[in-house]
Amino acid sequence: MSDYSKEDFVQLIKRFGAYLSVKMSNIFPISLRNLDSQTVGAIAGFALAVLFTWRFMRTPSAPRRRPPKRQANAPSSSGISSHSNANLNPPGFSPSLEDSRAQDVIDEFFQPVKPTLGQIVRQRLSEGRKVTCRLLGVILEETTPEELQKHATVRSSVLEVLLEVTKFCDLYLMERVLDDESEKRVLLALEDAGVFTSGGLVKDKVLFCGTEIGRTSFVRQLEPDWHIDSNVEIVTQLSRFIKYQLHIAPTRIERTAANVSSSPSLEQFFGSV
Repeated sequence: MSDYSKEDFVQLIKRFGAYLSVKMSNIFPISLRNLDSQTVGAIAGFALAVLFTWRFMRTPSAPRRRPPKRQANAPSSSGISSHSNANLNPPGFSPSLEDSRAQDVIDEFFQPVKPTLGQIVRQRLSEGRKVTCRLLGVILEETTPEELQKHATVRSSVLEVLLEVTKFCDLYLMERVLDDESEKRVLLALEDAGVFTSGGLVKDKVLFCGTEIGRTSFVRQLEPDWHIDSNVEIVTQLSRFIKYQLHIAPTRIERTAANVSSSPSLEQFFGSV
């Protein structure tokens, strides 16, 4: 606590108590006015102790600076007056600096903790444990089966989200293809991107069919909690059977049903970009 003098610390506790009263009154429905001063002081003291303990453990130790020695004042009436003023206003200490220090401490104490991507995935999927998702336009750069006859490319921006989903959910990927070579290209692209290395997704859970009706049938048979698709017609058809759906569309369109969400991309839905 070398950065603060004794007087600074006393003033900081007082101001921390005042700020804490305002903050706590906004957080808790019980008004702090109903509490006596001893209770409020105890709460402020406990919070401050926790804060400084956390800051001490968090900050690497550094050589302490020895406080400058105060020069003895001559025994006179003017010396007594200056000594009294020094106790009230220590050197280098001003009300503006005091306000700034107290505000910085309180702002850091009440700063919200940013959730992890895994926590966001669980929250946005409403704890759903089974997910089906089409490949074209969602996981792959390609948007038509004809493109898959030439190449297949996994979108790099979606990989982090996809791997988090596989950690938490039973994920099935599916797509309509025109030939067996397209299937091989898709599987190879997924393998090269590292999708199968996390252990949450295996090649047997990548399904292929020859028609859009077949893909709709896959989804209904698997009965997922969530289905993710870029085809608005399939999303509309499945809205009566699937609890939640996510429609991936480059431009915002009118919501087709109450249980259908919309996003320009899978990663934007989870706020990872």
